[in-house]
Amino acid sequence: MTDPTSPGTGALRAVTDSIHDARPRRPEDIDDPDVPVAATVVLLRDSARGPEVLMMQRPDRGSFAGAWVFPGGRIEPSDAVGADDSEPVIARRAGVRETFEEVGIALDPQHLVPMSRWDPPPGIALRIRTWFFAAHAVETRVVPSAEEVVSAQWLPPEEVLQRHARGEVMLYPPTWVTLHGLSGQDDAEAALAVVRMRGVEEFQTIAAQTPGGTVLLWHGDAEYAEFGAGAASARHRLETGSLPWRYVRTD
Repeated sequence: MTDPTSPGTGALRAVTDSIHDARPRRPEDIDDPDVPVAATVVLLRDSARGPEVLMMQRPDRGSFAGAWVFPGGRIEPSDAVGADDSEPVIARRAGVRETFEEVGIALDPQHLVPMSRWDPPPGIALRIRTWFFAAHAVETRVVPSAEEVVSAQWLPPEEVLQRHARGEVMLYPPTWVTLHGLSGQDDAEAALAVVRMRGVEEFQTIAAQTPGGTVLLWHGDAEYAEFGAGAASARHRLETGSLPWRYVRTD
């Protein structure tokens, strides 16, 4: 029986509650200027267990309360140095700044590899467009911010997913899918090579309620409403109705 007080149950409830007011997606949603923009950095290092990522737990307050996330946060006016800076350039600076503020690790902005841009379902209460970057951490000593970090650990991506599957930690879908994509690599550079090969992936999310629970859909899925039906068997989705979550992607 699932423990109703476990972090894993909280993750299921959080996903369902967060998309309660979702509406159909419109073309202009992806660049909506009224949506806050954030950046997050996936730090990788090598270990005897293979590549590890730096995970940190948020306090039980504010955005993503209690969840395990990568370092990151919203962009600030100081992140925009030039008048013509593009959103990804500003987000890159924000990721570097937030990483240092939250875990005390300094990064060279040029060493950040763009991974993805996530846009949650339109209409939801907490909608933040987030850029994900990856970096091979040269400095690995973590100095957590007492105000923003409850705990910080270097962990193999597979272990974080296993903890989530057992209901031990709370993850949000972008974190879960990112960890899934980094799993199974021999070392940090191999993981970064995969990121570079994929290029910047767009996750313009649509939420659907099914008898099995909440399903998040992205481009390439036959049921992704904005682009109509593709091949009947085409899938690009995350099924979150129960643990373990299931990511399905066909090419």
